[in-house]
Amino acid sequence: MIPAGTHIAVTITQDLGSKISQPGQTFSATVASPISVGGQRIIRPGASATGTVTDAKPLGKFKGGASLALRLDTVRAQGVTYQIASSTIERAEKGKGKRTAGFIGGGAGGGALIGGLAGGGKGALIGGLIGAGAGTAGAAFTGNKEIVIPAETTLTFRLERSLTVPNPAASGQEASPPPQ
Repeated sequence: MIPAGTHIAVTITQDLGSKISQPGQTFSATVASPISVGGQRIIRPGASATGTVTDAKPLGKFKGGASLALRLDTVRAQGVTYQIASSTIERAEKGKGKRTAGFIGGGAGGGALIGGLAGGGKGALIGGLIGAGAGTAGAAFTGNKEIVIPAETTLTFRLERSLTVPNPAASGQEASPPPQ
């Protein structure tokens, strides 16, 4: 029995990200380090595993942060694939929020000031519109990052429930799948 709370480190085989992944998408991985119980190796490194993207939201253009959440669903041990209940790994990146509004408003104010100096009242209005456009464009291209977990990254999940894997060495047979 692999007890609840055991950590399973896996290396993902594809890029996952807040913008490139979709909720419900499956991903594949390989077990990165062996899992042993009572001195006996139960799951070997390189064993296959699969997981699910439970949440993926790209960064909002002007507000709303990016998020990505992953869960490990299966692991293969001794030729048998087992369903597991794992913790969820979550990553979040804050959106621009107030900074964006200030950046756009600042662009409009600066444009209005330049327009007012150059052409009076009508120039201030046109300058304000041009400045707001420049501020908006600038906000869309400054400093925010999407969440990306590149292929070959090792992630560690925690078992939420214990997992019983028959010991083939004790019975002399291959492990049988758990009851459904």
